[in-house]
Amino acid sequence: MKPASPGPSEGDEREGAPLPQGWKSFLSPQGRRYYANASSNGNGHHPKGSLFQQEKCPVALRKTSTDRQSPGSTSPCRRPDKDTKITINSVTFPLPATPPEQPLLKPGDWSYCDYFWADKRDAQGGTCISGFEVLLQKQLKGKQMQKEMAEFVRERIKIEEEYAKNLSKLSQIPLAAQEEGTLGDSWAQLKKSLADEADVHMKFSAMLHSEVEKPLLTFREHFKKDMKKYDHHVADLRKQLTGRYSAVEKSRRALADRQKDLEVKTQQLEIRLSNKTEEDIKKARRKSTQAGDDLMRCVDLYNQAQSKWFEEMVTTSLELERLEVERVEMIRQHLRQYTTLRHETDMFNQSTVEPVVQLLQTVDPVKDRELWVTEHKTGEVRPVDMDI
Repeated sequence: MKPASPGPSEGDEREGAPLPQGWKSFLSPQGRRYYANASSNGNGHHPKGSLFQQEKCPVALRKTSTDRQSPGSTSPCRRPDKDTKITINSVTFPLPATPPEQPLLKPGDWSYCDYFWADKRDAQGGTCISGFEVLLQKQLKGKQMQKEMAEFVRERIKIEEEYAKNLSKLSQIPLAAQEEGTLGDSWAQLKKSLADEADVHMKFSAMLHSEVEKPLLTFREHFKKDMKKYDHHVADLRKQLTGRYSAVEKSRRALADRQKDLEVKTQQLEIRLSNKTEEDIKKARRKSTQAGDDLMRCVDLYNQAQSKWFEEMVTTSLELERLEVERVEMIRQHLRQYTTLRHETDMFNQSTVEPVVQLLQTVDPVKDRELWVTEHKTGEVRPVDMDI
């Protein structure tokens, strides 16, 4: 197992600075910078530190709640993302027309981590499934295709075995066994070549089983169980994100109610409907400010949850990408082995025919006649005319 490369140092945070081998830098949808290491420990799990967030973000991206004005304060405060972002199924995205356009995390690679962030409808247009679920379905489909390929090879093996048995049986049938001479020798060799060819095909079927079918069947025997682990982990993070978003919406509604109450009491002060209006305004202002602070806290927790989900999506999608490449390469390797075995079988079959070809070249009807006459002649003296 190759150890993961060391992470980028603090000096690598500068834009354009070179990174250690195997590391890549990219920005999250929230503008946070992350570093990813493409190395894998080879057993389907992520090495520690394969993805982590930059500790010191630029000042413009590090604002905490103390740097921002509470939405519940008396000063007008429009939501900054009102016209630039949209939240779909609890995930916040920039609007398509919002500049600047997001760069791909792995430009030119058609990487999973760049194209499966949104949810989509299933083939029937009913249930909405996540982009990660689409990736999982691709993995499970690949496993099924691998299984079906193994079944196909199994059927090929059965054909070879049956063919070998029939050739062996045919070679033992005593048809034309009484043929004599050089032609008889050629005929006997042809029948023997069938037995030799039957042996070649039986060995071919055995090699197909051990070198093609079995590897296809046994490759990642616990694959579905591993996929369920990935699914549960990402689904849990998405569930947490949904919960955080619900909390944000609840806080937003609470703030709207507090601001409306503050507005009503302010209007009452203007028309002096109550002596306690000024005190009520102070209380309403405090509650509005508190509601604004609660909203900011909920938004911060939401962003943290979305960042965790984002990190896991990138890391896991890259791992699924690696697993798919590994699966395709494995199948290609064993299909190549099939063609090699098939070619070798043709060569061995040809070798079983060569003795037949050589004997057929020596077939001589004159010689055969000589041998037959020598063995079966009844007399060399010919009849003559009778004397008177």
